[in-house]
Amino acid sequence: MLVTAVAAVPLGIGSGVYLEEYASKNLLTEIIEINVTNLAGVPSIIYGLLALGLFVYQLGFGQSILAAGLALALLILPVVIVATREAIRSVPVTIREGAYALGATKWQTVSDHLLPYSSAGILTGIIIGMARAIGETAPIITIGALTFIAFLPPSPVNDEFPYVSIEWLTAPFTVMPIQMFNWVSRPEEAFQLNAAAAGLVLVVMTLAMNGLAIYLRYRMRKNIKW
Repeated sequence: MLVTAVAAVPLGIGSGVYLEEYASKNLLTEIIEINVTNLAGVPSIIYGLLALGLFVYQLGFGQSILAAGLALALLILPVVIVATREAIRSVPVTIREGAYALGATKWQTVSDHLLPYSSAGILTGIIIGMARAIGETAPIITIGALTFIAFLPPSPVNDEFPYVSIEWLTAPFTVMPIQMFNWVSRPEEAFQLNAAAAGLVLVVMTLAMNGLAIYLRYRMRKNIKW
C-alpha cells in the first residue's frame, strides 16, 4: 500500500490537474480522457498482465514488493485521475475568475485556490482507490505472489546509518486475501484462527482508511470559507 500510494497519488493528481486545467482541448486530449475514463472499469487482471510485461520483465524488478505496489498503482491511477478532475470541476467558477481578476497566475490559481477547495473530493477518490487495491488479488497473482509465506520482509528501518533501508522493496510477497485462503484450506484449528485474525486486520485497516478520509474531509471543509 505504501508503494502504491507513493506512485499513484502524486501522478494521479498531477495528471488530473493537467488534463483539466492545462491540456489543450483537441482530438488527442479527448482520446486520452475517454481512455482514462474507460480504464477505471477495466478488469484488474489486465493490469496484472501489463505489470508482468513492464515491471517484471522489461524493467527487471522481478517478483518483488516494488513490482506489486506499482501494479496496484496502475490499477487505481484512473480512479484518482477521474476523482481529481471531478473535484476540480465542482469548485465554483467565481473562485477561479476572482483569482484571475486579482492578477493571479495560472499556477497560483490552481495551487492556492482550486486544489485547496477540491482537496476533500480528491481525498475521497484516493481512499476509494486504496480501498479497492487493498483487497485485490488477480493482478498480484499474475506477477507471482506467493501462496504462502512464513517470513517477514526486511525492515525498512535499521540500527545502522542511514537507518533507512530499501531492501524490503525487492523481497518476495503475498497479499492478505491469498494468505487467508491458504490458511482456511488447512485443517488445523490454529490456521483457521489465523485466517479469522487476518480478516479482522483487513477489515480494520479498510475502516481506518475510510475513517481517516471522513475526518480529513470534515476538517478541510470546516477550514474552507466560501
